[in-house]
Amino acid sequence: MSQDPPPLLELLSDAVALLAGKRTVRCPHPGCRVNVRYRAVTPDEAKHLIDLATDHTRH
Repeated sequence: MSQDPPPLLELLSDAVALLAGKRTVRCPHPGCRVNVRYRAVTPDEAKHLIDLATDHTRH
């Protein structure tokens, strides 16, 4: 199954967020536009946010 690359504006937004010290995690499900952006969280909270963003059944 092939996935279309993210739109240029999303990539640019992610790059700016990364420069500001934020991490962006997107749902890998084709067509799903859910993403979670976080900064300065504990490793446990980061794992929870990553799990939430990547589990399409939860959103």
